[in-house]
Amino acid sequence: MTERIPERPHRRERALRWRAAEYVSLDFEATGLDFERDRIISFGAVPIRNGRVELGEASYQLVDPGDRPVSPESVTVHGIRPIDLVGAPSQGSACRSLADALRHRYVIAWHAGVEIAFLSRLFEVAPRRWSRSMIDVRDLLLVLEGEGAASLTLTDAAARCGVPVADPHHALDDAVVTAQLFLVVVGRLVLRNSLRTVGDLLGARLTPPPVLRRPRAPW
Repeated sequence: MTERIPERPHRRERALRWRAAEYVSLDFEATGLDFERDRIISFGAVPIRNGRVELGEASYQLVDPGDRPVSPESVTVHGIRPIDLVGAPSQGSACRSLADALRHRYVIAWHAGVEIAFLSRLFEVAPRRWSRSMIDVRDLLLVLEGEGAASLTLTDAAARCGVPVADPHHALDDAVVTAQLFLVVVGRLVLRNSLRTVGDLLGARLTPPPVLRRPRAPW
């Protein structure tokens, strides 16, 4: 399956100013959140180029989960029923479509561990293959606003930053919201002189507070 793995951006692109790189905002909905067993049932992918969301190039696809049923709990979240997936493209077809959407682009996501886990299973590669070119918008927001933003959902964060939300938990709308939120948060971080390059975005993390320990006795 390695032939389907999309090529990552070249490492030298990390030195580029952030607007000079291409990104794609990605969101999955799935049968559940057991990353070993569950499968994606839809994805939304929205390119970002020259600091702009390219809605005309966005893609959305339902995906047949095969023999993995959609859990009732998941249906209450995303509203995709088993009947909606009858005749949907296969997981293999989703891989091919995703490979086209992700090729030579940095991937951005909200709470990116979910997307990393499902991408790793779809393409049968280690999670680190994706984490090296993945930017977590939640991490960027934490750098901007501090630990107080840790409990925010994507919808909460969007409302705080003035980003409209039309259809929460729809993969395409969530990808669009994530893309717009990314631009808002990065713009504010740039004004702070907190980041400039793609490498700055990839490495953005909230530094944890130091752990205070009682000094050891000298004897």
